[in-house]
Amino acid sequence: CKAQKEFVEMIAPLEEQSENGMLQFRVGRKNLSEFYYSFLPRFQECIEIEEQDSKVIHAYLPPEVEFLFYLDAQNHNMTCRVHALYGEREVSVFDLLDKSGFSVIEPFRMKSRESEMLYRARQLFPEIDIANDELHCGQDEELMYQVLEHGVEELMNYGEVKCTQRFRNMNLLRQAKVAVGVSVSQGLLNLEISTEDISREELLDILKGYRTRKKFYRLKNGDFLSMENDALKMLCEMMEALHLSPKEFVKGKMQLPAYRTLYLDKLLEENETVYLTRDSRFREMVKSFKTISDADFEEPAELSAIMRGYQKNGYKWLRTLENCGFGGILADDMGLGKTLQMISVLLAANKEGKEGCSLVVSPSSLVFNWAEELHRFAPQLNVATITGNQEQRQKKLEEWQQYDVLVTSYDLLKRDILCYEEMHFQYEIIDEAQYIKNHTTAAAKAVKVLKSRMRFALTGTPIENRLSELWSIFDYLMPGFLYGYDVFKREFETPIAKNGDEDALKRLQKMTGPFILRRLKKDVLKDLPDKLEEVRYVQLEDTQRKAYNAQVVQMQTRLAGQDSEEFNKNKLQILAELTRLRQICCDPSLCFENYKGESSKLEACLELIQSAIDGGHKILLFSQFTTMLEIIRGRLEEVGISYYSITGETPKEQRLKLVKDFNGDATPIFLISLKAGGVGLNLTGADVVIHYDPWWNIAAQEQATDRAHRIGQTRKVTVYKLIVKSTVEEKILKLQETKRNLADSIVNEQTGQIASLSREELLGLLEA
Repeated sequence: CKAQKEFVEMIAPLEEQSENGMLQFRVGRKNLSEFYYSFLPRFQECIEIEEQDSKVIHAYLPPEVEFLFYLDAQNHNMTCRVHALYGEREVSVFDLLDKSGFSVIEPFRMKSRESEMLYRARQLFPEIDIANDELHCGQDEELMYQVLEHGVEELMNYGEVKCTQRFRNMNLLRQAKVAVGVSVSQGLLNLEISTEDISREELLDILKGYRTRKKFYRLKNGDFLSMENDALKMLCEMMEALHLSPKEFVKGKMQLPAYRTLYLDKLLEENETVYLTRDSRFREMVKSFKTISDADFEEPAELSAIMRGYQKNGYKWLRTLENCGFGGILADDMGLGKTLQMISVLLAANKEGKEGCSLVVSPSSLVFNWAEELHRFAPQLNVATITGNQEQRQKKLEEWQQYDVLVTSYDLLKRDILCYEEMHFQYEIIDEAQYIKNHTTAAAKAVKVLKSRMRFALTGTPIENRLSELWSIFDYLMPGFLYGYDVFKREFETPIAKNGDEDALKRLQKMTGPFILRRLKKDVLKDLPDKLEEVRYVQLEDTQRKAYNAQVVQMQTRLAGQDSEEFNKNKLQILAELTRLRQICCDPSLCFENYKGESSKLEACLELIQSAIDGGHKILLFSQFTTMLEIIRGRLEEVGISYYSITGETPKEQRLKLVKDFNGDATPIFLISLKAGGVGLNLTGADVVIHYDPWWNIAAQEQATDRAHRIGQTRKVTVYKLIVKSTVEEKILKLQETKRNLADSIVNEQTGQIASLSREELLGLLEA
């Protein structure tokens, strides 16, 4: 609109003439420069223009305007003079201004262009000094920083910029020159930070400013330091990771736990602008983790022919950790032989003459499994299982120094913990380390108070749901590595889980990555048969559907009438009612004693079992509900199908016998409660897995599946999930995926578990 108005004013006094169908205008000399250099180029973008008598026009046409910007700096301020250049004639655009506003200027000058340049310059230099024909920053450091950061470059787009030496002396430093010295001695990491041309006092202020998100820092010499530079970002991340105040960080040499070595190396490796000096021990430690496969640790000769390549690398990784004095999590996928890799370390220690007893802590169901595996792969080790009654356990513990390895359970360890007070173990190994995921439990506290030279953790699921589970395992391995839990929750768990903070996630990855070894079956077992998964949907018949719908209406009514306080108070009762919904899907007789109607899922399951048996397959069938397994047992007996069964009540010794029998005979089906069969059982005799009911935690289901899909399996494994359509079971399938990303981002595995349901989430589960 402004351009239209200016154009109308320009041509308004002109005489219109029509000749040869062309519209002609005469432009007065005072408007010729403005018209020719400003408006005509815009017209050419949309209409065709024919220029006649070009030489005559140019004889009267003034030169096109060019602009000069004169920059100076003095008295803690920056100034700018804007001049317009018409050929040889140079004038100040300040002629446009006087104390009363705009004034009339010479006719050849391009008023609109000069006004535009004055406007643009005032975006950087907003204050006007009419007496000196200049603009200035008003001693505002923020404005002065903007001039150096991008202002000069912007002005160069409009004309020539000329600077005094005083202005040139004002520098903008985009990178701080940082030097970091690191060395390792006596189990400690020595760290020294220094910056070239910046005193420790100024560095202290700079780091404080960075933490408050300032864009720049004004150095004492007048220079501006941009806070958006990699070196400062790295220093602040390092300071936060080491939990040092700025004052502690810049004071000189610092001594830190050696387990920070790999994190610092990763951090420094990503910042090429930082000058780094490293001593030979630091370089050797870092190199050993980057070239695990070339490590000089040879697996025991007795196991060399048995161990696969990735298992030998796992052994070398464990030995490398030990050599550096670090703990670690062997987090291989279920079925990849974590037990064998750990036994190879115990055997190597024995062969190398390392004295001392080691302790293995496992779920009670795996104690005898560990004893068998140790006897099988390392028969020269003297092994004792700490089982039996209290008197029997105490007697073995009194003789602990006679053994190379003790094996006990989490449950018995916490009962016997006082007996371990004077013991100091060579290795402390916790199997299925997710058992200590809740750091407040007695089991978690028990494994952490034991004294040992080295600590390792074995688990296929280091994160089932919350990042706090990872913290608890590291609190066992290397106390303090992930700080106290309150700090960890504030700096990692809440930002990552609730806010999706990518920086916090990357920082946690850099810290924990070197101490977690995770291999997946699909990556290392190229010869392992495929695992096919299929969801078998079941429709409820009338009677069962009515029972389900009635329970849904009851829950919806209860939830709708509760506020947040009532909901939290009654949450356990509500979750119990949700379990009833799941049981109705399985078989209504689990809830209703006199139920005489059909059970759609049970019939579908029996058909699937019969079909698999007819095809010559052996089956593992898992359910969370032991009462459901009893119902299935009764139906199998009715039709004459033999079976084995394991629940939480099955004695540990009997479990191993049942597993051996199933893998070796013709019994077609093994009924297993989900929790009892989730870990420690090798059931490669089966090639069909049926999950009768879905559990919130997909990791539990995957662990159960991997009882069959593991080393030693030679046939393709087919996994069936029985899901009732349009029920809570379908919603559970979706919920199983919600926590996968959390674990994937830290240890690259696929797990997930429901943690807590809000009122809205519960209502969502009840929707058809």
